[in-house]
Amino acid sequence: MAIRVKIFGAGSIGNHLAHASRSLGWEVVVVDISEDSLKRMRKEIYPNRYGPWDEKIQLFTTDKAPRGGFDYICVGTPPEQHLPLAMEAVEEKPQAILVEKPACPPHMELAHEVMEAARAKGIRMFCGYDHVVGRATEIVEEMLNGRQIGEVVALDVEFREHWEGIFKAHPWLMGPQDTYLGFWEQGGGASGEHSHALNLWQHFAHVIGKGRVVEVEAMVTYASEGKALYDSMTCWNLRTEKGFSGRVVQDVVTRPFRKVASIQGVEGRIEWSANHTPSGDAVFVFRPGAPEKITPIHKKRPDDFIAEMRHVWSCVKDNKPSPIDLSRGLDTALVVAAAHHAEHEKCRVRIDWGVGYTPEAIVPCR
Repeated sequence: MAIRVKIFGAGSIGNHLAHASRSLGWEVVVVDISEDSLKRMRKEIYPNRYGPWDEKIQLFTTDKAPRGGFDYICVGTPPEQHLPLAMEAVEEKPQAILVEKPACPPHMELAHEVMEAARAKGIRMFCGYDHVVGRATEIVEEMLNGRQIGEVVALDVEFREHWEGIFKAHPWLMGPQDTYLGFWEQGGGASGEHSHALNLWQHFAHVIGKGRVVEVEAMVTYASEGKALYDSMTCWNLRTEKGFSGRVVQDVVTRPFRKVASIQGVEGRIEWSANHTPSGDAVFVFRPGAPEKITPIHKKRPDDFIAEMRHVWSCVKDNKPSPIDLSRGLDTALVVAAAHHAEHEKCRVRIDWGVGYTPEAIVPCR
């Protein structure tokens, strides 16, 4: 019997997840509150990206959507709806639920409740930070585990990319004020949209055994545009529970883009580079006195989502742990919230993980 997937949201992510699921031979239902969004998916977004419309994809408005009998439920809506829809999805008892990144806005509402509800019903939950399950990241992990650069002493990640590309790909949006992207409190802005960088930093910190982030120093640049209020750039200095420090920068103002993770060891440096060329990602190794070594990873954007959906299926089928478990996504969401708190209070903050996924876990370092 084919795997059945229900996807909430007919926007960009919904299209990517639908195409990825169909590429794996799964049955797909897409649900959206807007009939116009469903028509746009069928007539514009999907065929412009992937070729002819796949007639096997079923489209429903929310009031007519089928419930129950799905193996996976994916939530690809704006962030404020991620956890409310995930909570509803728990009641349908799928094998797994995947919410897009960021897992939730900085208010962190429903974070604990969703985790507990899913755990009580034995449902796996994931968050769509697909970069950490891509081939480039796997290669870096292999190098780190093989100690190719010795002990790691520094870790920096930058995702600097002007968001004009987003609006060119969504011509029905006139600017950030027309979408959650223009509102940091709704999970938009640089801190939410490019939180892949922060999540990647946290992932590599786990790979090298440095643990969770417990201390955050941040500088946030806010911008207003019409009704929109967003962070155009957020910079973190981070310290983990093992005393390891590093840096993350995310912005929506940089041209040309730069998406790089730099991992410095005592014997060399590894660089992870997303979209290094139009044909894919790359991993570099630099050692003193030796020529640089480059490993290209050939892929296209749809391949990221196919790998992500295949990863979810594998983890559920074989009951394996996952770096995109929802808990990791909520770790990232809380560190995003900590950055805004630190900026507003003009001080460094600590995260008390014992308090849980709530703003009360963030306390000033005074």
